[in-house]
Amino acid sequence: MGYLRSSLEETHFNLYAYTSKPEFEKNYKRIINSLTTDSLTLLQATNLFQKVVTKAQTGHCEIDFPAYSYILYAQNGGTVFPLEIALENGKAYVRKNFSGNKAIQIGTQVTSMNGQKVDKILAQLYPHISAERLYFKNAKLEFWSLPRLYWQVFGEQDSFEVAFLHGGKTTAHTLSAISIMDYENNRQGEILRSARSFKFLGNTAYLHPGAFSGDPATGEASFKHFVDSAFAAIRHQKADVLVIDLRNNAGGHNAYSDYLISHIATKPFKWNSSFQLKPSTLLKDQIRLQKDTSDNYSQAILTHATGQVFDYATESYLPAIDDKRFKGKVYVLINRQTYSMAAVTAALVQDYQFAILVGEETGDLPTLYASQFSFNLPATSVQVKVPKGYMVRPNKSQALKGVQPDIVIKDHLLDEEDEILNGLLSRITPSNK
Repeated sequence: MGYLRSSLEETHFNLYAYTSKPEFEKNYKRIINSLTTDSLTLLQATNLFQKVVTKAQTGHCEIDFPAYSYILYAQNGGTVFPLEIALENGKAYVRKNFSGNKAIQIGTQVTSMNGQKVDKILAQLYPHISAERLYFKNAKLEFWSLPRLYWQVFGEQDSFEVAFLHGGKTTAHTLSAISIMDYENNRQGEILRSARSFKFLGNTAYLHPGAFSGDPATGEASFKHFVDSAFAAIRHQKADVLVIDLRNNAGGHNAYSDYLISHIATKPFKWNSSFQLKPSTLLKDQIRLQKDTSDNYSQAILTHATGQVFDYATESYLPAIDDKRFKGKVYVLINRQTYSMAAVTAALVQDYQFAILVGEETGDLPTLYASQFSFNLPATSVQVKVPKGYMVRPNKSQALKGVQPDIVIKDHLLDEEDEILNGLLSRITPSNK
């Protein structure tokens, strides 16, 4: 635990940006004093580590959901809560029902579980989720899912007494837990979508770039080929409207996003107005393990003193050549599951007026502590992720809020009903209804 504490202070760009040092220390001592035994399971240890890390209230300073412990639990016949929820306006709604109880409709409000009000349950889950603000914690809770997190904090339950509110009427149902295998198979993947896709909706081109990441050797080239092919098809079709979908996007590297945006840019651009880095011993040790450390980024970190914050200049990215650029109307879709570089990219196109943003506020911030790297704790090998940098959006705003859409359309329940895309199409191309 002491190694975690000291490493966070050394590696985090600004550990006390949102939580004062006395408050952080008070939380740390409380957790230390709560220990009654020297022997902990990996899950128990992870839970304690998370409570230390999340106190920084930084989305990119985190320890992920304990997947290894969850897999072991699943292999031994583990079970979980059978409903997924969406958190909207302070309320929890059923977004997926795997209970087999057809009386529970999608969109029904969940008010309590096993005698506890939902808000009290959430309050016990939040210390395991890193975020700058409640809105982002809720988005991450949706991503990791209530069934998983409820198991992590409360352990195995055979059944659940659940109260619901629908149409002004309160009902209660006893739901049996379902096997993890059934749960994971039925949910059909995560909320975030990494697959790339491109299609035409009438004369509107729709491009879903997926995450801005890939295989280190071939990922960037593959992404650029996808973008080139999509814009070639747009030119051939002579589409006059382009929709770029950054919803449910994990983010990634600006080498991907910059290349995409260059095809709609009307002038040179940068994804930040300032970008600062803080080297640490752990970070430098990791960089020295690279086969090649001659690039400017690695050298900047290696040559600056440990702990010395410095400005790292990024070059402006030029628009694509004139005959490859799209010159029609561009809309970019965002929602609360738009993360990291995807949120930064949304801010970029808004600040440079390259596109109109449609949807709902992003969970992640466009000005943020990020440029994440990770290290493992001794004994447990639990991975800790920390932000080594601080980046400010192009318009220089440091407001603690997500990217705001120009056209607001809520993504209710994060389900298959696409309110945002359909709502936009109904506004701009009535023939596509």
